[in-house]
Amino acid sequence: MGTLPEPFAGWFAARGWTPRPHQLALWRAARAGESALLIAPTGGGKTLAGFLPTLLDLHASPREGLHTLYVSPLKALAVDIARNLMDPVEQMGLPVRIETRTGDTPQNRRARQRESPPQILLTTPESLAVLLSSPDSPELFGGLRAVVVDEAHAMAGTKRGDQLCLLMARLDALAPGLRRVGLSATVAHPDALRAWLSPTARAEDVRLVLGRGGAEPVMDLLLPKGHLPWGGHMGIASAPGVLARIADAAVTIVFVNTRAQAELIFAALWRLNEGNLPIGLHHGSLQIEQRRKVEAAMSAGRLRAVVATASLDLGIDWGAVDQVIQVGAPKGVARLLQRIGRANHRMDEPSRAVLVPANRFEVIECVASTEAVRAHELDGEPPRPGGLDVLAQHLLAMACQAPFRPDDLYAEVTRAGAYATLSRRDFDDVLRFVEDGGYALRAYERFRRLFRDAEGLVHVCDLKVARQARMNLGTIVDTPMLKVRLRGGPVLGEVEEWFASTLEPGHCFIFAGQTLRYEGIDALTMVVTRGGEGEPRVPAYAGSRMPLSTNLSLRVRSILADPRRWRALPEPVRDWLRLQQRRSELPQRDGMLIEVFPRAGRWFLVAYCFEGRLAHQTLGMLVTKRMERMGYGPMGYLGTDYVLATWSAFEPTDPERLFEEDILGEELEEWIAESSMLRRTFRNIATIAGLIEKNHPGAEKSGRQMSMNSDLIYDVLRRHEPDHILLRATRAEAATGLTDVGRIATLLARVRGAIRIRRLDRVSPLAVPALIEEGREWVAGGAEDALLAEAAALVDDATGGAEHFADVLSEVTEGLRVRSGVVDRPRRQDRKRRPPLRRFVRSARLPGGDAAP
Repeated sequence: MGTLPEPFAGWFAARGWTPRPHQLALWRAARAGESALLIAPTGGGKTLAGFLPTLLDLHASPREGLHTLYVSPLKALAVDIARNLMDPVEQMGLPVRIETRTGDTPQNRRARQRESPPQILLTTPESLAVLLSSPDSPELFGGLRAVVVDEAHAMAGTKRGDQLCLLMARLDALAPGLRRVGLSATVAHPDALRAWLSPTARAEDVRLVLGRGGAEPVMDLLLPKGHLPWGGHMGIASAPGVLARIADAAVTIVFVNTRAQAELIFAALWRLNEGNLPIGLHHGSLQIEQRRKVEAAMSAGRLRAVVATASLDLGIDWGAVDQVIQVGAPKGVARLLQRIGRANHRMDEPSRAVLVPANRFEVIECVASTEAVRAHELDGEPPRPGGLDVLAQHLLAMACQAPFRPDDLYAEVTRAGAYATLSRRDFDDVLRFVEDGGYALRAYERFRRLFRDAEGLVHVCDLKVARQARMNLGTIVDTPMLKVRLRGGPVLGEVEEWFASTLEPGHCFIFAGQTLRYEGIDALTMVVTRGGEGEPRVPAYAGSRMPLSTNLSLRVRSILADPRRWRALPEPVRDWLRLQQRRSELPQRDGMLIEVFPRAGRWFLVAYCFEGRLAHQTLGMLVTKRMERMGYGPMGYLGTDYVLATWSAFEPTDPERLFEEDILGEELEEWIAESSMLRRTFRNIATIAGLIEKNHPGAEKSGRQMSMNSDLIYDVLRRHEPDHILLRATRAEAATGLTDVGRIATLLARVRGAIRIRRLDRVSPLAVPALIEEGREWVAGGAEDALLAEAAALVDDATGGAEHFADVLSEVTEGLRVRSGVVDRPRRQDRKRRPPLRRFVRSARLPGGDAAP
């Protein structure tokens, strides 16, 4: 079993390769009929390892029909894998046909795939759900031998992963003995991932295969020349250094954390790009054709760099990329490793990465991330139980495929790892909802989708219900979006509906690397022209913030608390921390520091929690509610990744009570009940569950229409059936994933009895970044104070001198512009010297006539 047969052995030898041990281990697992999870570094040949048993089997026993299904989280990744897999198949002359099936596959090819399926089909969870909802799915999948799940860690614990888990359980029912293979580079909880992948929901039924560790990555820290910002999170000050690194390398991916940051960094690089280096832009709101053009240009080596968000986290296999630049703190070690792995993409050679912190706190986080990578310490949460909304969609899809008995389908569903603990009561309640909407909705004909016959079999009501169900399969619920189209030209991408509502004709904004002038809205399309005068804005997107991971939070706290570890920090940050020691004190590793000080007629409370922005935003709501009850007159709060700050009319004389564990009781329940977040959460759950249609034959609904429909249904259910299964799912999701209540509970338990209170006469150095941070949430009415004038004096207060006054004034000016969606245009003299942005985009033409988007 250690030697590959011909022509495989010759193919490896011709390239000077030998099969890696983990590739042979997957072959052995396949020969034994075992499922397996492979965890190996990026560039270690995971893809070939996953497909090698299939190619060997088809070479030894050629056959027609579907043999192996490959499931990817990204359409582009499936297409890229198919292209790369064709090379060895053609070079060895194997009798294997490989095709992709995604939402972009033409209808004629889909029909041909049903009539004459390829041996290997590469697809996504959404397309697989459509295939399995069809009556002919037993014929298509009956001979299936293997399912390969790529980037398994990115699927498990998400709603797409819940859907895939249920679909794999159905595949097992159609093709008994099917083996499963999971591929992943970064896994913090391998046993939990094995259970998610397992056909029995037991980890021990999936063999764990570990690839040998690759070369250690080489990581550098890039700081801006001159002043190191105290606050802000965009990293624009480092744009000159980033461009210099791009110019010194062959091909670079510049990763950022949000789409708005991608637009801003791209624009900042353009303003400095005297040599007109071809640089692309890639994020999820750009039109698919534009993203494909960038991907093709990168693959062909026609771009020097691409600025990208998580849209490229999982990565196309671009072997030519020789460095990754991460602008902004990475927020998680696993995420950072995933991104670093995009550079070099060869396991035996080190990947090169440059970390670009945007401010002083982010410097500490970047150093903590570097330490964690060197210690091989991964982070991330284990997969959570599957969502009931996803289960509702699946039950309807299975009824579209064929009638079923509830007992049989319950047994099948609970063999899926994500649903192993599903109670029969929840299953029956979900099924009842899918049948007729439940008690409060059963009087409405539109909610009747299933019926039971005299023998207890569950059927779909009619072909119309089945057709609409298939049109709405999938768990990705987009925020209401509007397409952005050039007048008389192409569609450039999408922005969120709320952003469009803030614009008036004539306003301009930056999008797709261009300055655009807003003309108006035509149906569901925002019509724009190029150019425009005035301050351009930049679209921001909901849900784009990445939470600071728990493990990284611990490392940041540990560095702050131990001056011996400051040697790894640059001198400006060490000076900052020493100043904090003199004026106040530093947060302890397992405790919490709270500072209280007066400023501008208000009382500020700054708590150094280090639990991430989402947890701090939720905690801010709860703390200000308790402040109201205690008579402190809260006026507002903000949450960064590192601190929670509140400001009030009266001094918080008993701050410890604001952080007692019982705050997660009555205050949390009141807030969740009152918050509009529940309505937004219900809309998403109702859409996935099929109560609200995303798509309808011959009609396209706007986000506003969908929200109005979901709000009406939400009110009816709250009034008449408060225990409805979708309301239960909504409350559960709001109390966990959307609010980080678990992390808040952990924080409050950790700091019990370990809270240090420092009462100061003015702001401390460590509190300055929070007070100049964007994103204040106002509790009471009234206009925001003149933050610009106020915050510019903060460093003067903290340091006792005015040496940094101009620097902070500049920081706050930038922060205010970004916060309001406004960014600086080039200075007038720069506009004379540099060509207009549209000319730059056109001049950065790629060979073959394609312009770099």
